[in-house]
Amino acid sequence: MEKIALNETLSLSRLIYGMWRLGDDNDTSPAHIQAKIEACLAQGITTMDQADIYGGYQAEEIFGHALLAAPHLREQVEIVTKCDIVAPAGRYSAARLKYYDTSAAHIRQSVEDSLRLMRIETIDLLLIHRPDPFMNHHETGSILDQLISSGKVKAVGVSNFKPHDWTLLQSAMENQLVTNQIEISVLANQAFINGDIAFLQERGIPPMAWSPLAGGMLFSGDNPNLIATLQAKADDAGVDIGAVAVGWLLAHPAKILPVLGTNNLERISHISDALKLDMDRTDWFEIYESANGTEVP
Repeated sequence: MEKIALNETLSLSRLIYGMWRLGDDNDTSPAHIQAKIEACLAQGITTMDQADIYGGYQAEEIFGHALLAAPHLREQVEIVTKCDIVAPAGRYSAARLKYYDTSAAHIRQSVEDSLRLMRIETIDLLLIHRPDPFMNHHETGSILDQLISSGKVKAVGVSNFKPHDWTLLQSAMENQLVTNQIEISVLANQAFINGDIAFLQERGIPPMAWSPLAGGMLFSGDNPNLIATLQAKADDAGVDIGAVAVGWLLAHPAKILPVLGTNNLERISHISDALKLDMDRTDWFEIYESANGTEVP
């Protein structure tokens, strides 16, 4: 599978396995988690996407138990995790409300917690999970640079940032931010025209796409014309409509990195079906038009 370089030292697999539902499975044993990782690796999917808040602050530890039981897997994967969301759950159960914390103390402690829980020495990519309206960009930028210098983090990026949030944080950093993980899907396609993707594409920065299947809404049947369009292309390629929806993202020249999460081993084994699609410009616009319910102006 193609690897996409984010900088001189870090490349991610073109498709990424998202672990936000890891704790929702009936089986969270190390052996079962290992089976999921190995199903990804068999397809060339080497990048695992985590966040401290996933699973009520439990998913990193579940992943860590699997890495402890099968330590050889660590050298085969790139680990992405995120921080800055504080919600009244898990280790933050005493929090009065949900808020964002991009202070140096919080980010430093979050990294230490993630390293300990996942039983690793280095985080390959750390993302600030949500833009913090109370952010001191000098403080946040400084701690992110320090974490890279210390070797605890290889690279840093952001998630859900708008271009102005990105430039504010970047202005206070020596290291370059390497990605922005944003919502992009056939249904959530505003990023293609609101400047979010253009901003990254101009700078040669590959976006990561969360919820590339629109959180299952793609299959709800609310848009029968879109389903028909996707199904026709799926039948031609011998894949399901989810693979077509992901292939639509892969076809874009911005080098989008879709993050796909499922606990079903059979579905995991078919994530790479999206690579089977051969989609040209007219195919892309046909799906875009079907999703929006109207032709382009």
